[in-house]
Amino acid sequence: MFDLIVSFLSKLGLGGLLAGVYVEAMGLPFPGGIMVIITGILIEQGKLDFLSAFVVTFSGYSAGAITAYIIGKRLGQPFFMRCSKFLQLSPERFEKAQTWLDRSAPVFIIFGRFIPGISNLTPYMAGVSHIGFWYFFFYNSLFTAGWGFLYLMVGKFFGYNYQVVARYLNSKLPLVGLALLLLYFIYIYVKKQLKNKVKNL
Repeated sequence: MFDLIVSFLSKLGLGGLLAGVYVEAMGLPFPGGIMVIITGILIEQGKLDFLSAFVVTFSGYSAGAITAYIIGKRLGQPFFMRCSKFLQLSPERFEKAQTWLDRSAPVFIIFGRFIPGISNLTPYMAGVSHIGFWYFFFYNSLFTAGWGFLYLMVGKFFGYNYQVVARYLNSKLPLVGLALLLLYFIYIYVKKQLKNKVKNL
């Protein structure tokens, strides 16, 4: 796959990267993240510019996420339920995602991308729930900037060990996301308990 993606990026340049991360952001099965890592390798080799690659990664991913958000907002929950078999989306998964979104939209938008089984639903669910566009854009941009920078730097510093790095990212980042999500809910719970104790004094 490495040679194939390198060939793809070499022929299409940053335009190929833009298309790849756009598809990735829409939650479709495409190795957009691996493309960003390999772009980092090409940056290290002097074939691409870091700033240009970062801007393209950010723009493409943002555009894909916004497209998914608009689809979710326009089509709504009934559409996703009707197409649940095609999308491999069970009512339970949809309800689980909706529950997490209702508890904390910022956490869901930022960390939802790390959660297996829900990651591809994140921007669609934000649209279905009619979260404000600029609200979604802000928190999605925080994730996109961090994701793009991290993956480019991984490729830049780890070079041709991309297979090991990509495997680590794919297996460990979801765990990191879940851990951060768990810590957040613990914080909310403790804060609520302390607030209740203060009221009872």
